[in-house]
Amino acid sequence: MSIYGALFSGVSGLSANASALGIISDNIANLNTIGYKDTKARFSTLVTSPAGEHSYSPGGVQITPAQNIDKQGLLQASNSPTDLAITGKGFFVTSTSATPGQGESLFTRAGSFRTNDQGFLQNSAGHYLFGWPIDNLGNLPTNLSDLSALRPIDISSLTGTADPTTQMSLQANLKASTPVHPDAGTYTVGQIADGTITTPDFVRSIQFYDSQGGSRTMNFGFIKTAANTWAAEAYVTPDTDVLAASHPSGRVAAGDLIFQTDGTLDASTTFPNPSPMVINWDTATTGLGTSSITLDIGTVGRPDGITQFATNSVLSAASINGAVFGNLLGLEINNEGFVTATFENGIRQRIYKIPLAVFPNPNGLAARNGNSYGQSDTSGSFTLLEATRGTAGRIDPNVLEASTVELADEFTNLITAQRAYSANSKIITTADEMLDELIRIKR
Repeated sequence: MSIYGALFSGVSGLSANASALGIISDNIANLNTIGYKDTKARFSTLVTSPAGEHSYSPGGVQITPAQNIDKQGLLQASNSPTDLAITGKGFFVTSTSATPGQGESLFTRAGSFRTNDQGFLQNSAGHYLFGWPIDNLGNLPTNLSDLSALRPIDISSLTGTADPTTQMSLQANLKASTPVHPDAGTYTVGQIADGTITTPDFVRSIQFYDSQGGSRTMNFGFIKTAANTWAAEAYVTPDTDVLAASHPSGRVAAGDLIFQTDGTLDASTTFPNPSPMVINWDTATTGLGTSSITLDIGTVGRPDGITQFATNSVLSAASINGAVFGNLLGLEINNEGFVTATFENGIRQRIYKIPLAVFPNPNGLAARNGNSYGQSDTSGSFTLLEATRGTAGRIDPNVLEASTVELADEFTNLITAQRAYSANSKIITTADEMLDELIRIKR
């Protein structure tokens, strides 16, 4: 019956517009929610087959909510280095549990992450941010496409770090007019280090760093043994810190410095020997293993290292790499997703790389609590990509992606839904009056 059909059609209109009101309400409520994607109410007709070509059977209306997940929100500046936004395609990979393999894997563009009391990066919903761990050699895992390769970003173990010295260079001059040392005729290797030669022609000390960040002293002693020829020794003090069998009196290297007539190094120079200098520490007293240091004394034929000119003997410059122990200062994240820890001693160490998950149909993702999404049949399977690679977007630090809700549009939709609801209620009222007239026919 068409009157009942009109009544049911009005009821479906009330239900659809009530649902639209709920969608609009959610959008307005999430106006300031970071990374929120607005939802639109899509209306479609319900058509029933008529009994004949000269009759009409009303069906009403139904609503389908559609979330614009692939819509890019505006970027807002932030003063936190762990606030992240994605420009382009992709989602951060998070989990409800900090234990790999446990909890649900969720995907979000809400990048407001903070370090919790356990050292993990979490967003406002309490979900843990996952990334690829980087080993000490700077390598990523081999199975980048697998979720099992991801780990929660954890900085609790990064209380501090040290960097051992592996490179050392000297820029010095040995006075050309220095007379041959009185002990040159009886000199044997090791006599500078053990003090047999009490007054070397030139001695200087520089500091370097062991693997635990401790500061150590390396001494360089020189005596002139002939014209344009000097004997040189490198030795560590105190010598009790190194193995006596490997380093008598702390000596780690020795050899001859031979100069050309223009004061630059000759190719026959044998210092340092061995090269690199390998230091075997006394593990029982220092707790250290082995240090290997490459010493650069300059280039043959060029005045860029140790020279022999007429000026006074002097150590012009000494440079080393490495650093003492330093506490963690903070984190930095770049556009490619590399998470870099910075320390007080100037060391910068990459510890994780944040991947981006890309879906064939992101609008088909299933909504979850906390402004996150789960994979669904409609969305298709995700692909883990490095930021800025392939179809993945760019990760912007110190930035947050704003909600895509347009307040003016939502208020307009609110008025429309309200009027449509009133109009459908009038359909029910009119159908009720017509049924009342029909009932009164019998009277």
